[in-house]
Amino acid sequence: MDELGLRARARRSILSGSTGLTVLALLVGVGSGLGAVAFRYMILGVTYLLTGHRDYSAAGHAANPLLPGLGLWFVVIAPVLGGLVYGPLVSRFAPEARGHGVPEVMLAVNRLGGRMRPQVPIVKSLASALCIGSGGSVGREGPIVQIGSALGSVAGQLMRVSESELRLLVACGAAGGISATFNAPIAGVFFALELILRNFQTQSFGLVVLSSVTADAIGRAAFGSHPFLSLPAFSFSSPLELVLYAGLGVLATGVGLVFVRVLYTGEDISDRLWGRRPDWLRPAVGGLGLGLLLLAVPQMYGVGYPVLQNAVAGHYLILALIGLLAAKVLATSLTMWIGGSGGVFAPSLFMGAMLGSAYGATVHHLAPHLAPAAGAYGLVGMGAVFASAARAPITAVIIIFELTGDYHVILPLMFAIVVTTALSNALTRDTIYTLKLRRRGVDLDAPRASGLMGRITVGEAMGSPPRPLRPGQPLDELVARFGSERTSALPVADDDGGLLGVVSAVDLERAIAKGADEGELTVAALTREAPPLRVHDTLEQAVLALAGTDEDALPVLAADGKELIGWLTHRRLLNAYRARLAKGSEDGHAMAQTVAI
Repeated sequence: MDELGLRARARRSILSGSTGLTVLALLVGVGSGLGAVAFRYMILGVTYLLTGHRDYSAAGHAANPLLPGLGLWFVVIAPVLGGLVYGPLVSRFAPEARGHGVPEVMLAVNRLGGRMRPQVPIVKSLASALCIGSGGSVGREGPIVQIGSALGSVAGQLMRVSESELRLLVACGAAGGISATFNAPIAGVFFALELILRNFQTQSFGLVVLSSVTADAIGRAAFGSHPFLSLPAFSFSSPLELVLYAGLGVLATGVGLVFVRVLYTGEDISDRLWGRRPDWLRPAVGGLGLGLLLLAVPQMYGVGYPVLQNAVAGHYLILALIGLLAAKVLATSLTMWIGGSGGVFAPSLFMGAMLGSAYGATVHHLAPHLAPAAGAYGLVGMGAVFASAARAPITAVIIIFELTGDYHVILPLMFAIVVTTALSNALTRDTIYTLKLRRRGVDLDAPRASGLMGRITVGEAMGSPPRPLRPGQPLDELVARFGSERTSALPVADDDGGLLGVVSAVDLERAIAKGADEGELTVAALTREAPPLRVHDTLEQAVLALAGTDEDALPVLAADGKELIGWLTHRRLLNAYRARLAKGSEDGHAMAQTVAI
């Protein structure tokens, strides 16, 4: 083996050890912490540029001092301007940066071996900052989780670590993002273990903690060590209150499930209404509707943490709290429907604060001795609604505890979240994160294939797709294409790029043999449906799909099932399998040498 090969093997051996992985986890923590700081400043900058305020949700119906001539109407224009910038950015460079962010990380860890594309951190940070800063009623936690995770993935891929170690580095990035954003290092750890890795192994725990603590230190250096939210002191005076908190848990379950249903049902309706129009234009067109909503309810602009704090502090009447809850469900869903980029973590906390504060104020009015501090119910409501939507009870308990720093909140909080989680499990199978993946055909709870074919994705094996045919092309053009290209099938797409099917050389030959007129017969007449693969499918699924068709190649679609991004042939499938076998053998040999040393 040459000198370069020996150096590469030595590097992989060193990084496969615990010391090398610890260094990488530390670096990922630094990167996710710095990313969280930069991301928050980007949101502040965009918000100030478009509104003239650091946080417009706290300004009420105020004009933009930088553009006084527009009066209140600037808030209608802001989401349109933001959409005109981040819409093309996402569509052109990283479609996976659209939406929550967390489902994409879960998919990468559980189905793609931890692999995420290097452009994701840049595109996600820019798109989400533009979306939130221009009025998108979403959270910054989902984006920073995806940003930090992508940094971990890119670092691991550059150092060529194993798949299991790569997944762990992705989780380290997620933990660091949550930790630096909330000043909550423990919550960051459990978010990564409970939602991303979905296991609590000892090695995972130690490295994720290291990354989370490192990111938190950077966040505190930039923003101070004070609590992320200024929340009222919690009080718990009577065991009878547990019954009331159980009632809040029941209501929180309903709010969480309604939010999930509105989000995804509206997304389906929005997709049908938008049809095959350009995806890059959708945020700008839909931004007009979002702007009108913000004109009516400016408290929905951006993340809305000042509004959340005012609600828990008791500054709103009960009807106002209920109105803000309904408006947040609509505003967050609308931001997602139009193709916005942002998280659902913060909106679920917002909804819980509105619900809990309204519930606590009602209980205080009816039985003051049982609810001396109505805001306490707002705190518990925050954790309960998040637990209902995300089905992450440990993270929900820890995040509220770290936000308050008050141990007295633990007992009623855990009780309400247990009620919420049990009811949510009984009523629905999916969470707000896993449902997005299931709608793409990905079931994270399905048994994983044990063979190598079940661990290699179509995205690793596919090649670039041939230039698609158009249905109206005549037969002579089709003959020319097959004559000049080494392929036995070609994809057919409409004018908007939507896949219609494939045309095979065999079908063309049969048509010519039957005396088809090359000047009259078109591609449309020879197009047949082909079972399209998706980029996250496994080679095991691809083999079954290829075996069930007469084609020698199949088209590969992006994760959203719309864009044609690849072309899988038998040869490419086998080459990917052979390459992974060779890599596994090489890694095993390097590990054996390391152990021997």
